[in-house]
Amino acid sequence: MGADWAVEERRGTAAGLHAGWTPADPDRPTVALCRVTAPAVVLGSTQRGDVVDADRARAAGVAVVRRRSGGGAVLVTPDDPVWIDAWIPRGGPLWHEDVSLAFSWLGTAWAEALAILGHPGASAHRGAYASCTRWSSLVCFGGVGAGEVVVPDGRKVVGLAQRRSRPGAWFHSACVLRWEPSALLDVLDLPGPERETARRELAAAVVGVDDLGGAPVGRAAAEAALLARLP
Repeated sequence: MGADWAVEERRGTAAGLHAGWTPADPDRPTVALCRVTAPAVVLGSTQRGDVVDADRARAAGVAVVRRRSGGGAVLVTPDDPVWIDAWIPRGGPLWHEDVSLAFSWLGTAWAEALAILGHPGASAHRGAYASCTRWSSLVCFGGVGAGEVVVPDGRKVVGLAQRRSRPGAWFHSACVLRWEPSALLDVLDLPGPERETARRELAAAVVGVDDLGGAPVGRAAAEAALLARLP
């Protein structure tokens, strides 16, 4: 890890973790290891609340919250995905005015972290957003945006989002350990046949690190690997 980075640990509900974060030193690049305490579906800033079936979510014990960055729904639990935030002060060495290009350093760091974990060949997506499934507007991992990480066969393994303010940029990153879309789809407002179709298509478009084979990675190892590759 670069000597200039600060590391913090943030623990709380998904709503609390998304509500706001000011690093101890906002002039210093900082990463936060986020530990969510209860499962939640996190909706993108422009998604309608009724994409979630409130009764199903309540029965499953899943909270519904909203983040201020764009994209589709993500299910976060205490076990999965590995959620790491990063803060870059405006004007610092990693700052980029272009919102899409601003993700490059973080996607590259995650790709290199996956190589440390025994899965070389992953890469950060370059170019425009790609809707790799027809569910991309509903489910975050249904499409691939700038900087997001894919394995050589094109399946997505790390999702990214970004919020900007006058002092800097706040990046969210989520690395899937084991991908099973059913838990998310089960609380979305979808007819039964569509839910099954979405499950099948999303299962083929996304992969978790532990799904790639070898010994299970675990949260601590994934966090350590990313910290080791921060520029």
